[in-house]
Amino acid sequence: MKNLIVATIIFVLLACDKNEDQNPPSQNAYFPPTSGSTWETTTPSQLGWNTSQIQPLLDFLDQKNSKSFLILVNGRIVIESYFNEHTAATPWYWASAGKTLTATAVGIAQQQGLLHLEDPVSTHLGSGWSSLTPQQENQITIRHLLTMTSGLDDQSHGECVLPECLEYSANAGTPWAYSNVYVLLQKIVAQASGQSWESFFNTNLKNKIGMSGTWMQMNALSVYFSTTRSMARFGLLALRQGEWQDQAVVPQGYMEQATSVSQNLNNAYGYLWWINGQENYHLPQTQLEFQGSLIPNGPSDMYMALGKNDQKIYVIPSRNMVVIRMGESAEGTNFTLSKFDDVLWQKINAVIN
Repeated sequence: MKNLIVATIIFVLLACDKNEDQNPPSQNAYFPPTSGSTWETTTPSQLGWNTSQIQPLLDFLDQKNSKSFLILVNGRIVIESYFNEHTAATPWYWASAGKTLTATAVGIAQQQGLLHLEDPVSTHLGSGWSSLTPQQENQITIRHLLTMTSGLDDQSHGECVLPECLEYSANAGTPWAYSNVYVLLQKIVAQASGQSWESFFNTNLKNKIGMSGTWMQMNALSVYFSTTRSMARFGLLALRQGEWQDQAVVPQGYMEQATSVSQNLNNAYGYLWWINGQENYHLPQTQLEFQGSLIPNGPSDMYMALGKNDQKIYVIPSRNMVVIRMGESAEGTNFTLSKFDDVLWQKINAVIN
């Protein structure tokens, strides 16, 4: 019996060592310096990846109008490629992937006591921020905006977020309807903090993790532009649940909520983050429910910042991995998802598995 117990302990210890080799623990995580261009790397061979499948992956990305592609593991760069005259210094737009930046800033503002997710929007923007009645406006909270459950009409006015374009569709909390209400969240943060939106964002998020980039007005929308590595920095912050080096930039509890299912209407949605691996999901511009995982070939624990024309931040905690893709649309104009996501993950799996 004694020999059996000893053998069992040895087996468990060896298994743990093997598991650590395959999936490096978080205490070995690396964060690049907040200034300069230094960024540690790891080779695919060191991770035991199938290097023969890397070039087919990069060829596919090139054929699909990509500008850049980057993979981090434990914070270190494993693959970094640029296409079609794009460079590491070239900024590109995040489109709706930048909604997650806004959601993150809301969490920081809540931590500072400037607002609460249960606050009615009218508490910060006053009455008349929409074309709804005062009673209807008072039912819509910050949480409703974060979860796309405001009840505002998502069909009539496209990108317009002026009061006359924000019309009643249903009671707050009853539908899930994707829209550009993140712009209202930026106004709320600015009003609550007494600063401009960009000043609050730069001081409390951008500068703390060493991002470059700027917010630009595109029609009625506020859109973020940055380099690929800056997008990867934010992905790394999300992977570490709001921690950068030894500093909690965003409250961990808030990041956990933001990157988990946030309501019972769309199982694939958090606080402006998309969630993979659920049994069903909704997509923008429709009330239909689709069965299965959002990206079947993608890891089941993956959460994502997704933007028009295939701007992507994929975060995979089980692999300590962040994947970035920037570029033009891979399959023709799309708002969030296309079959490109699933084929891309088929190609990535051929490398990492």
